[in-house]
Amino acid sequence: MKKAFFVLCIMVWAGSTRAQQHAEQDHSKYVPPTDEKVKAKLAQWQDVKFGLLMHWGTYSQWGIVESWSLCPEDEGWCERRGPHAHNWYEYKKAYEGLQSTFNPTRFNPEKWAQAAKGAGMKYVVFTTKHHDGFCMFDTQQTDYKITGAKSPFAANPRSNVTKEILAAFRQQDFMTGTYFSKPDWNVESYWWPYFPPKDRNSSYDPKKYPELWKKFQDFTYNQIQELMTGYGSVDILWLDGGWVRPYNTIDTTISWQKTIPYEQDIDMARIAKMARTHQPGLLVVDRTVTGEFENYVTPEQQIPDHYLPIPWESCMTMGSSWSYVPKENFKTSRQLVHTLVDIVAKGGNLLLNIAPGPDGEWHDEAYQRLQEIGTWMDLNGESIYETRPLAPYRQGKWAYTQKGPTRYATYLAEVGEALPARLQPEGLPLPANAKVKLLGHDKYLKVTKGIIEVPARTIQALDQRAAYVFRIEP
Repeated sequence: MKKAFFVLCIMVWAGSTRAQQHAEQDHSKYVPPTDEKVKAKLAQWQDVKFGLLMHWGTYSQWGIVESWSLCPEDEGWCERRGPHAHNWYEYKKAYEGLQSTFNPTRFNPEKWAQAAKGAGMKYVVFTTKHHDGFCMFDTQQTDYKITGAKSPFAANPRSNVTKEILAAFRQQDFMTGTYFSKPDWNVESYWWPYFPPKDRNSSYDPKKYPELWKKFQDFTYNQIQELMTGYGSVDILWLDGGWVRPYNTIDTTISWQKTIPYEQDIDMARIAKMARTHQPGLLVVDRTVTGEFENYVTPEQQIPDHYLPIPWESCMTMGSSWSYVPKENFKTSRQLVHTLVDIVAKGGNLLLNIAPGPDGEWHDEAYQRLQEIGTWMDLNGESIYETRPLAPYRQGKWAYTQKGPTRYATYLAEVGEALPARLQPEGLPLPANAKVKLLGHDKYLKVTKGIIEVPARTIQALDQRAAYVFRIEP
């Protein structure tokens, strides 16, 4: 299949619609963990603020959306292109044949870890398996894997890329997480060939065929057990595919959950118990399935418009796509810094996605963005890490955090905007004797009637910044 057919295909242009599936959720039903080790891990995670997500698989060779072109739904993000587009069976065969050509010889996780660390990131979540079922780890449950007999990269000594990635990031003191798709569109105990799949769900009713569903439950349990036992310490089990859930957890007021036709209970209690036996304190993130196995919530491709009093993380793309596309539309470093500041001010973490290409390398622009973010974080990171939100959180161009008695007021500058000489933090009164410094400068600034006055010589000496942070000392 010619690569030219796929350069512009299935570009996640409907991503905002997909994002709604992970935003329409009643967070008032959040269940705090009771396990002391989980609570400690959650507190640690809430302090690190900034993480890296990576979607990577055979689909990167075609430059298409991750997995979704296999899904027989009439949705924009499921669209198929290319010579086999009009025959789903032929398309699926060609897609799964990508295993035989996936050979990321430029794979260098240490380079990724160094770049992410330089940007100020402190945790990583890697896609060990997406919905298509292709495993980026050396599972013993299927041969549809990067270390399988059909995969040319299997001969590479670093072919077990999940193990290599987690080790490289752990070496840089990152918290580590494994993304794992609960649905699996390759295994016959989920998409049973007797019934052709109609949508993203199991192709059969698990209650009608309990033995087959039990086989799928065990398959899932065994794969997660492998990840929890053979890959060193793991801090986060990040589960995607929220339609695989107990029927009684479906919220019929949420549009996409109305389409779930039947019970698909994967037995999360059994999985979580096993996983935490091997990884004490493990954070389990069963996305959108509100309850004890969703230790934090994960709005996708968007930021809540207000402060949330529960643990949460916005997962967002650095470009426009979760998966690799040859010509990515990367956000500016200013946009990314503003996004991080906005999220942290509202009590969340930012999990920023970068997609490796088929050769195992990132776009050059991704490294450049991380370097630019890192420059800002080197100067202003104290207003991000280990902070807590400070009312009024976000107001106008201002964002607020605090660390103990110290408060931080961050001014989000527009493109080309110089720092004003007189600034009044919106909604945050400053006493006349307030001790205020601009991060990066030693001298205290004058405060008159709640207005911060910045000397002209200070403004002239400043480099252009995406955001300016004022430390307000007690």
